[in-house]
Amino acid sequence: LTSDVSLRRGVFPSQDPLDRADFNAVEYINTLFPTEQSLANIDDVVNKIRLKIRCLDDNIRTVVRGQTNVGQDGRQALEEAQVAIGQLFGKIKDIKDKAEKSEQMVKEITRDIKQLDHAKRHLTTSITTLNHLHMLAGGVDSLEAMTRKRQYGEVANLLQGVVNVLEHFHKYMGIPQIRQLSERVKVAQSELGTQILADFEEAFPAQGSKRAGGPSNVLRDACLVANVLDPRIKQEIIKKFIRQHLSEYMVLFQENQDVAWLDKIDRRYAWIKRQLVDYEEKYGRMFPEEWCMTERIAVEFCHITRTELAKVMRTRAKEIEVKLLLFAIQRTTNFEGLLAKRFSGCTLTDGPGVKKPETPLESTNPFLEDEIGEDGSEMEEDLDRPKKHKAPDNPFHGIISKCFEPHLYVYIESQDKNLGEMIDRFVSDFRAQGPPKAGTEDGGAVLPSCADLFVYYKKCMVQCSQLSTGEPMIAFTTIFQKYLREYAWKILSGNLPKTSSNSGGLTIKSLLQEKEGSEAAKFTVEELCLICSILSTAEYCLATTQQLEEKLKEKVDKTLVERINLTGEMDTFSNVISNSIQLLVQDLDAACDPALTAMSKMPWQSVEHVGDQSPYVTSVIMHIKQNVPIIRDNLASTRKYFTQFCIKFTNSFIPKFINHLFRCKTISMVGAEQLLLDTHSLKTVLLDLPSIGSQVVRKAPASYTKIVVKGMTRAEMILKVVMAPHEPSVVFVDNYIKLLADGNPETFQKTLDMKGLKRSEQSSMLELFRQRLPTPPSGTDGGPSLSFSTPTPEQENSRIRKLEKLIKKRL
Repeated sequence: LTSDVSLRRGVFPSQDPLDRADFNAVEYINTLFPTEQSLANIDDVVNKIRLKIRCLDDNIRTVVRGQTNVGQDGRQALEEAQVAIGQLFGKIKDIKDKAEKSEQMVKEITRDIKQLDHAKRHLTTSITTLNHLHMLAGGVDSLEAMTRKRQYGEVANLLQGVVNVLEHFHKYMGIPQIRQLSERVKVAQSELGTQILADFEEAFPAQGSKRAGGPSNVLRDACLVANVLDPRIKQEIIKKFIRQHLSEYMVLFQENQDVAWLDKIDRRYAWIKRQLVDYEEKYGRMFPEEWCMTERIAVEFCHITRTELAKVMRTRAKEIEVKLLLFAIQRTTNFEGLLAKRFSGCTLTDGPGVKKPETPLESTNPFLEDEIGEDGSEMEEDLDRPKKHKAPDNPFHGIISKCFEPHLYVYIESQDKNLGEMIDRFVSDFRAQGPPKAGTEDGGAVLPSCADLFVYYKKCMVQCSQLSTGEPMIAFTTIFQKYLREYAWKILSGNLPKTSSNSGGLTIKSLLQEKEGSEAAKFTVEELCLICSILSTAEYCLATTQQLEEKLKEKVDKTLVERINLTGEMDTFSNVISNSIQLLVQDLDAACDPALTAMSKMPWQSVEHVGDQSPYVTSVIMHIKQNVPIIRDNLASTRKYFTQFCIKFTNSFIPKFINHLFRCKTISMVGAEQLLLDTHSLKTVLLDLPSIGSQVVRKAPASYTKIVVKGMTRAEMILKVVMAPHEPSVVFVDNYIKLLADGNPETFQKTLDMKGLKRSEQSSMLELFRQRLPTPPSGTDGGPSLSFSTPTPEQENSRIRKLEKLIKKRL
């Protein structure tokens, strides 16, 4: 009921309270009679409600009576629709019947027209076939007659027409007459081929006798006929003519003839040039232009020459010299270039018995861009020069010069010998001239021998790359790798100044010097310039070698790219650079050692007041100001390696300075303040180290500044701990752990030694230190970490010192 009321309200909205879903009779009556006085109208209200009820009953009755005939009306409408559908179906069927009758009528009308069309088509085909048959029969008769009369000019045009007409009768080969005509055509073609070959044999005898005939119109027309015949006929004509044309060459340049040797190789190429000119004059019009006979003769000459040269060089291999070999190769490559200018190379793939030579890969070798002069030029300039657009590949490249590849070992051995002599000359010149002088342009510059070496290598590479991009290039690269290593060892590493601690380890000499208190010998200014010059040269060699490796990989055959690897040589030059930097660091480090030793021996307990920086600081700064400007000026072209020098020196000096701080025993409060002032002075100098003594002040690299700040801050924290009172102990220990964040008991004990505490006091302090150390949480990465297991630089220095003391005692 509620749903029905809701539906009615949705369809017929009403404001009457009686239509509301939450109708309340009591509230409704109270609305009609709000006061007692309103009850006087109760009869009127009742009458209104009865009237309303009567109206509603009338409406309901009318609606119910109106629905009585709805079913009957629906059935009548359905019957009328079915009747209409039946009528529509009948009309559609009538239309379909009429359409079929119309189609049948059209077919009857057009049947005769189709028959006429088929008859016309068959008649046309028959007439055409008869015409073709007539042409074929007449053409075969004419062809046979002209063949007997050698009328090749008319035969060339007629034969092509007969062959084209015969193609229309392939589906009629079952007819005997057609098959007979086809056989006659084949016989005529065979007779023509045999006859033409005989005519050429008669005109150009093959046994080296005088030419009986020569060019004629008959032979020219015969070539036109050969174009239509089996391609083997054309190939046979070409083969016999070229063989006959080059027969004189085979006799003149036999292996046992004097002109067959390499020193007279020019005569071979002069002979073929004359022959080609003679051919153009006498036989140029006899052969069709599309036969490319001139190119075919040249190509066959190249193959014969390559075979003959290979044979004669195998026989007389011991007589081949470098100059003779290069002379022959140069003349041969020039001739191949001349062929490329004159011919297109179209016959290298389709000629009879002609093989296409191996086409070299596109050359991107920078050494082939231009020929160098006698004086050469800087290698780096050539490598940085933009690439030129390469000319199209020479299709004739290697067609003759391939025969020289097995004998290139003579050239390679010669270059091996020349490079060895060059390295020996560089060594002797260096010893004679001595190291670069300080204050000159040569100081710190790249050694001239380096540029000479790479320029010579460029010249050799130009020659070698013109000869081959295969195994000889690999062999020559291997040789140059050998001499790159020798240059690095003999010229660079071999001329580095020697020190007692060059190997970086302990030596008896260094220990004795330390024991005696003598100052380690420093490098002279000339030696510093030499080290910088060797470093710059090694850097130049490293960069140039890397570029050479890239260019070689672009030049050699793709199958050999993996065998080009100069990584070992680049590592060798990198080691020279590292050793040079290490020498510079060791020299400055050793110069500062006496000052640090003096610091550790000073009576810091008796210092009464804080003054200017101590003498040992002045000594360290003096050595830094003496060495660093020289090194910086000489490494101006390799700035990154100067930065490496500064970083390595700082990484070596700061731990050594901290180690000597720990050697200072019983430091008073004033002494600690003086040491703190000295440490700040050294920190300032180290921060300015990259630009010290320079008129142009540059900001030090961030990585270098970070190292200096971290290391010297640790030294300052150690001194601040020493300055702090050790009572109460807990506060002192907590302050130490907070400032240094170092959980190593040995470092803590060294700090106590600096304060001058007794062993009994130290024991209790060490026990308290172990108790107060925070326990690091397992498996955590963040938070301040204390170095419990990893040895600190102080530990390493302590171990080294123990080893030094042990060796001193034994000495």
